[in-house]
Amino acid sequence: MNRTEILRKYIDEILLNMTDVEERRCAYLHLYGVAQFCALIALKRGKNAELATMSGMLHDIYSYAKMDSKDHAHRGAILARKILESLHITNADETKMICCAIYNHSEKEMVHSEFDEILKDADVFQHCLYNTTFEIKAHEKSRYEKLKLEFGIA
Repeated sequence: MNRTEILRKYIDEILLNMTDVEERRCAYLHLYGVAQFCALIALKRGKNAELATMSGMLHDIYSYAKMDSKDHAHRGAILARKILESLHITNADETKMICCAIYNHSEKEMVHSEFDEILKDADVFQHCLYNTTFEIKAHEKSRYEKLKLEFGIA
């Protein structure tokens, strides 16, 4: 079994234990939607799509596992590290890359490493493209406009 599928099985166990059905639906849509956008963006930018996918799968896991979104990026990076280390599917450098991206993903107005930016952009894409009739959040507008240009979307 490959690393992405090992991680998916682990995450599915967390999500399946969520008692709120609507929150569980949102968790599946968001985590795996962001993961797919991570892969797309990483491939377009010539970065590691597998690690980007894994960062997308884990980026909000703290919020869903603990049902607490307070400081979820920073706390999520800690939880992601524990998960990756327990599964033994990444080396130390890969774990650091993934966890750094998770740690920084809520800071949409700032620019971090190229890898960190993949996760931020994927998160914005998922928020904005999940339902195109929803109003785009102010802190995501600029990033979304740049993504549309990058991907040739009018």
